Amino acid sequence: MAEINIAKMKAPLDSPLLKEFVDFLEPINKLADESPGFVWRLKDDDGSSAANIESPLEDDMMLINMSVWENLTSLKDFAYGTVHSYFVRDGRKWFERMKSPHMVLWWVDSDHIPTIEEALSKLRHIEEYGPTSDAFNFKKVFNSIGEEI
Repeated sequence: MAEINIAKMKAPLDSPLLKEFVDFLEPINKLADESPGFVWRLKDDDGSSAANIESPLEDDMMLINMSVWENLTSLKDFAYGTVHSYFVRDGRKWFERMKSPHMVLWWVDSDHIPTIEEALSKLRHIEEYGPTSDAFNFKKVFNSIGEEI
């Protein structure tokens, strides 16, 4: 299962407003790397995080996070069952409210690493069509054979 989420920062990464978020990037990424079911995550050239990746999005205040997991349960356990949930719950401290979808899930073959372009096309899909078996969210989930669960 692949996921992308995008977020528009309220201030630059090096600002005092984002200090708490930035201070936890490394430990949260390490936690993800060591989590059951984790396969891959987008990283910058130094291999630490995706925070410094040049975004293909038009706004340089946008952050992109992508990862691949063995299954939905592993992703949900990490996202909502660890300290990561604090950053999900309190994201408005650091990020603007988005008017369009900012997170999407989709199934990939076990040996496939998605590109940013592929992931952004999934975001466009869910914005245009809503959740489908090709691109969905945690509220409306499909299994790997396309059945809603």
